[in-house]
Parts: sequence; structure tokens; C-alpha cells
Amino acid sequence: MNNHSNIKRGNTKKSANLNTLLRTMRLPFLTLTVFCVLVGLATAIHSGAVINWLHFSLCLLGALTAHIAVNTLNEYQDFQSGLDFKTEKTPFSGGSGGLVENPSAAPLVLKFTYCCIGLVILIGLYFIYQTGVAILPFGLIGVAIIITYTRYINTQPWLCLLAPGIAFGLLMVVATDYILTSHYSLSAMAGAVICLFLVSNVLLLSQFPDAQADKTVGRNHIVIVYGKSFSLTVYLIFLLLAAATLILSCVFDVLPNLAYFALLPMLAGIAAWHILVKALGQSLINEQIEKEPMTKALGLNVVAANVTPLLLSICILMGY
Repeated sequence: MNNHSNIKRGNTKKSANLNTLLRTMRLPFLTLTVFCVLVGLATAIHSGAVINWLHFSLCLLGALTAHIAVNTLNEYQDFQSGLDFKTEKTPFSGGSGGLVENPSAAPLVLKFTYCCIGLVILIGLYFIYQTGVAILPFGLIGVAIIITYTRYINTQPWLCLLAPGIAFGLLMVVATDYILTSHYSLSAMAGAVICLFLVSNVLLLSQFPDAQADKTVGRNHIVIVYGKSFSLTVYLIFLLLAAATLILSCVFDVLPNLAYFALLPMLAGIAAWHILVKALGQSLINEQIEKEPMTKALGLNVVAANVTPLLLSICILMGY
């Protein structure tokens, strides 16, 4: 009887740990990775390349694994620092809270992170073997961002702002296009720059609710250093730069004219900015923003960052 109870408790613990691991992977947020990789695929097809679907599958797997590794390592380190006990959770910020509820899963999360980093490196080595060392800088920068993001990059305001955009834009989009075509293209670079600004904006707004808690564990990002009003100005500039890059790319035939339609989802970003400017204007103490407008703005921002690259990739393919 006792043996049966021990087995049952063991299975329950394993199930709980697996559930926690899945939560720390932040699976709903992986759509952004898929859509950025699709932009690289679309620009490669647009250039007339014959697609090696095995290589594309490995690009997608590597990008997803890298994103998961960042998420799980960030969750583990935020749990270790105590930050996860201080943040006010929203659907789009503050961490999953999985390790706070089940601390016993922490070793599993860390081991899984190491496995993900190992898989990313193996995929990178395969592509170096297949395409040459020109792809090596993408891998080195990507792994460096994964490992240093939480404990180092988050202490450097401007690097922290740009790192996500570099990872999702310049690395994922351009690397996917290069692996599939064996050359660099202006269309891939244009798509990458658009993604860079939009993805960096996702991080920027997600730091608004966590700024006070982040400060207590040594983080030093834009919102902490310069405040929310300045950060909203940066957010708007990035949004306008993304739109300007898309427009100029269409004007100079770097991207097909159908790509103009990808401007439409960016309006969600404008709406998010307007909501937060209005909420900030009504703030009476220390630029505090109420949870409801903050959550609404974060949701609109996620829509802009996800739907824009998805629609952009579709428009590029239709304009082929």
C-alpha cells in the first residue's frame, strides 16, 4: 500500500514538474518566432531560390529552441533572484509564475535549458558544415544573447532594448534567408529591420509593469533609467521607423508593393501608444499606470509585433 502511494506521489510530482516546465517555456509567445522565420522564408522564395525544406525545418527548429532557451533560463534566473516573487503578473509580462508555485521544478528547468542550448549549437554546427563559416557570427551572437540576456544584457539599457530585435530580426530573418539562398539580400534585411523595431517594442512595453520590481534585483533598462514618458517616445520612434522601412522598401522595389498592407497591423501599435500616453497623462504618482489600460496596450502591441511579420511574409509570397 505504501509502495503504491509512493509511486502515485512520484507520478504526481513528475506531472507537476512537467506542467511547470511547459509554463516556463511560454509557449503562446513562440508565434513571434514562427512569423519572423516565415519572413526569411518568404524573402528567399521571392529571390527565386529553390527551397531546401529540411534546412528550413532546421532553421525553424533552431529558432524555436533558442527562444524557448531564453524563456526558461530567464524564468529560472528570475526565480533565483527573487524577482518572480515581486512582479505583478499580466498576460503579457511578469513571468509565468510557474517556479514560484512549484520550486521543486527548478533543476528540471535549468537542465532543459542546457539541452536547448546544446540543440541550438548542434543545428548551428550542421549549417556551418553545409554552408560555411559565414553563418558562424549568427550562431555566436544568438547563443551569447541566450546566456547573457537576464544577468548582463538587462543591466545595459540600450543593449537590453535592442537585443530582442537583433535576435528575432537580424538573426532569425537574415539567417533563414541566407541558409536558404547562400547569399545576403536587401529584401531579407528590410524584413529584419522591420521585425527588429517591432520586437524591441514588445520588450519595451513589457518592462512598464515590472520596472519597480526589476530595479530591486539590479536591472537597469530604459524604463528604469529614463522613465515611462521617454520610453513611450522611443516606442513611437521605433514604430515609425518600422513603418518607414517598409514604405521605403516598397518604393525602391526591395519588397513588392503588396507589402504595403503590412502597415495595417502597425496601427495596433499606434493604438497601444495612444492608450499609454493618455493613461500616463492621468497618472498622479510616479508615472503609475492602471492595470487595465496597461494590459490592453500590451495586448495591442503583441498584435502589432505578430501580425505584421505574418502579413508581410504572406504579401511577399503573393507578390512573387
